[in-house]
Amino acid sequence: MNFDQVVEKRRSIRSYAEPTSFTKDQITGLILSAQQAPSWKNSQTGRYYIALTPEKIQAVRSCLNAHNQEVCKNIGALIVTSFIKNISGFDKNGYPDNELGNGWGCYDLGLQNAFLILKATDCGMDSIIMGLRDAGKLRHLLEIPENEEIVSVIALGYRDQKEVKKPERTAIEKITRFF
Repeated sequence: MNFDQVVEKRRSIRSYAEPTSFTKDQITGLILSAQQAPSWKNSQTGRYYIALTPEKIQAVRSCLNAHNQEVCKNIGALIVTSFIKNISGFDKNGYPDNELGNGWGCYDLGLQNAFLILKATDCGMDSIIMGLRDAGKLRHLLEIPENEEIVSVIALGYRDQKEVKKPERTAIEKITRFF
């Protein structure tokens, strides 16, 4: 697929086919693509915690809200994403370079996650990024250090329906201003 085809095909999938599994190598390929995203001063603070075994997937799934637990039936991997705090958006002395502070870490991780899910689509996988989760439980379960901010959980699998209706996008005239 070319880039435009990948962007057009990618959807947030909320219903997955029969249980599947992914290999460490498959997921590593996605992470390698995520690493290509730009970051503040090349700080590369994004971190990934990957549940691949059915037992670990179920444990991570139990940290999601009820709706997302239902969405995550039949998925092949759950990826918990975080970033190291107080680096992106900060100077070498630990002071924020601008008013966003750790917002830059979240922004950088969002870029990485976008690259990851686009690569997943290119590889024929489907995904959804979820934010309704219990960060404390995830931190304990996956031994995520306190200096990392847990942001999202990405589910990977294969959709159980051929076509997913593309939601209408806001008109370009409403979201842009040219000067």
